[in-house]
Amino acid sequence: MARNALLCSNKFLFNNSSSPFAKFLDACVKTKSSRDVRVIHACIVKSQFSYEVFINNRLIDVYGKCGYFNYARKLFDKMPTRNAFTYNSIIGALTISGSIDEAERVFTSMPEPDQCSWNLMVSGFAQLEIFDRSLEYFVKMHEEDFMLNEYSYGSALSACAGLRDLVMGTQIHASLVKSRFILDVYMGSALIDMYAKCGDVGCAEKAFDGMIERNTVSWNSMITCYEQNGPASEALEVFVKMMECEVMPDEMTLASVISACASLCAVKEGRAIHARVVKFDKFCNDLVISNALVDMYAKCNMINQARWIFDRMPVRNVVSETSMVSGYAKVASIKTARTMFSKMMQRNVVSWNALIAGYTQNGDNEEALGLFLLLKRESIWPTHYTFGNLLNACANLSDLKLGRQAHTHVLKHGFRFQHGPESDVFVGNSLIDMYMKCGSVEDGRRVFRNMAERDNVSFNAMIVGYAQNGHATEALQLFKEMLESGEKPDHVTMIGVLCSCSHAGLVEEGRRYFESMSKEYGLKPQKDHYTCMVDLLGRAGRLIEAKNLIDSMPTPPDSIVWASLLAACKVHHDIDLGSFVAEKLLEVDPGNSAPYVLLSNMYAELGRWREVTRVRKLMRQRGVVKQPGCSWIEIGSQVHTFMVKDTRHARKREIYLLLKTLTKMMKLSGYVPNIGDFDADEEQNKLEFTFSREVDVPLAASLDDS
Repeated sequence: MARNALLCSNKFLFNNSSSPFAKFLDACVKTKSSRDVRVIHACIVKSQFSYEVFINNRLIDVYGKCGYFNYARKLFDKMPTRNAFTYNSIIGALTISGSIDEAERVFTSMPEPDQCSWNLMVSGFAQLEIFDRSLEYFVKMHEEDFMLNEYSYGSALSACAGLRDLVMGTQIHASLVKSRFILDVYMGSALIDMYAKCGDVGCAEKAFDGMIERNTVSWNSMITCYEQNGPASEALEVFVKMMECEVMPDEMTLASVISACASLCAVKEGRAIHARVVKFDKFCNDLVISNALVDMYAKCNMINQARWIFDRMPVRNVVSETSMVSGYAKVASIKTARTMFSKMMQRNVVSWNALIAGYTQNGDNEEALGLFLLLKRESIWPTHYTFGNLLNACANLSDLKLGRQAHTHVLKHGFRFQHGPESDVFVGNSLIDMYMKCGSVEDGRRVFRNMAERDNVSFNAMIVGYAQNGHATEALQLFKEMLESGEKPDHVTMIGVLCSCSHAGLVEEGRRYFESMSKEYGLKPQKDHYTCMVDLLGRAGRLIEAKNLIDSMPTPPDSIVWASLLAACKVHHDIDLGSFVAEKLLEVDPGNSAPYVLLSNMYAELGRWREVTRVRKLMRQRGVVKQPGCSWIEIGSQVHTFMVKDTRHARKREIYLLLKTLTKMMKLSGYVPNIGDFDADEEQNKLEFTFSREVDVPLAASLDDS
């Protein structure tokens, strides 16, 4: 093409128009050839049009679109005469290059910016995700009485979506309604996208329903809205309507619908969409769709199907591999997940988060902590999800020292615990949960009070934490504060409230809160709430009332409910009801040792030794074994674990000698073991057995050696 331009240049010298040059430059935009543009530029310089503003404006524009920004800027600086198009061309070129500050300086130097100039600034900041400045220019443009068009509105709505600014987005919608662009299909799609990203599903639905004309982008925006905000089932319904309207789906449509299936674990629907993908050759090897399919099958615990697709992908990226790591971790194949993670050529923080979460979910909390340390050494910047999993691991270990270290990392990364595009409130909630599970109520309270923003989960973590640590009064007081703040209680909130009433012996208050669940808060009591009430009534000695409550449950009572009532029967020495409850408990959970032990202890307290023997014999016949008690203590950052008849500790001889001494001292002080207690009886027998093996035998051996 450059040769043709040179051949034609002589002809252009005799023409009165530079239009042929402009046509050649248009062709260069398609090829993005630097050589061709510079050859044509050289021809123009040699022609009579070298100082023509029109053709130089076109040159600046083409240099910018082809990515040769330095040439564009040099040409702009050398132009003796400029007009609005000249300035707009260089602003457009600088915006494309990302030099938005320089573009702003050029805009400021313009004698008279026009509508196009303002639109370039609004769209330029929006494209570079500097959304607040984009909206500033949009507002100034309106104040200067320039006509807002579809480009202005489109960029401004995109900025609102990026900022999750629903208030400003609604105001722009109101302005758009008054304009002639409200029926434009692209404006409708932009409105749906803005409301979707701001989380307002209702307004997105209204915008979608109000559209006279829809295109694929419109349908995609609505499907994505439901997929990201819920209910995900609606995304599938919209997809069905889209098919009924004979609108051809694209890769974005299919990827969003597959993601909705992943959220719902809707395998049947996911397979149907997979079959549709296979029918379209152009989608078969699409990376985004393939990644969505891998993720869908992995989240549905169909890891073999996910691996089948993964192995046949012609191109993979970090998203594909991360989905597989997460999928293997979810189905408890944590070793396979770690192996795949170690083989990844490229890892991002999402990959690390997936594996850390996998270890935490599978109970390998120490490994999760170790992986976090590796992440820090790799200079990967942790996200709020990373810290959520890290704090969860510390909470599961009940390790306050590690939890405080994790808290220090959270503070260093500047988390303020507030809502926004990247909400980190749940990190504060995880901190509260960690401190409460580690028994540090004051630290949990301090985190709660210092949070910039809170949600119902924040209140729940505090209320349940207070209840678990015996601070019933504080829990109930915080519940009142929660209601006054406008937060609505949920099922978890009411579990904390009812547990607090149980620990404080507040029977009437507990009954009132239980009844208020359905009457005031629209919450249907679940098994856990009935268990809390049975515990509350049982502690207060209202055993018949507790049994009647169990009988009134809408679902069959589980072992936890019956065990709670059985424990109350033991405390209040009700052997008749206890025997009945024990039988019920054995029907529900025959392998559980608790009912045998409790029933045996109840009979022993009444001196009914024949019944005690019968229950213990029944335990042996059914192969039910009581799990031995376990205790642990941390000394010098090392955790020491002890079980009954434990012979594994390196300093067992010293430990048992001291234990024997303490037991003698307790007996001299008047302590008498309760022979009617199954646990005490077993512990005593095993202790004496252990003494004879671990103390007396080693001592005898040492005497023989001497």
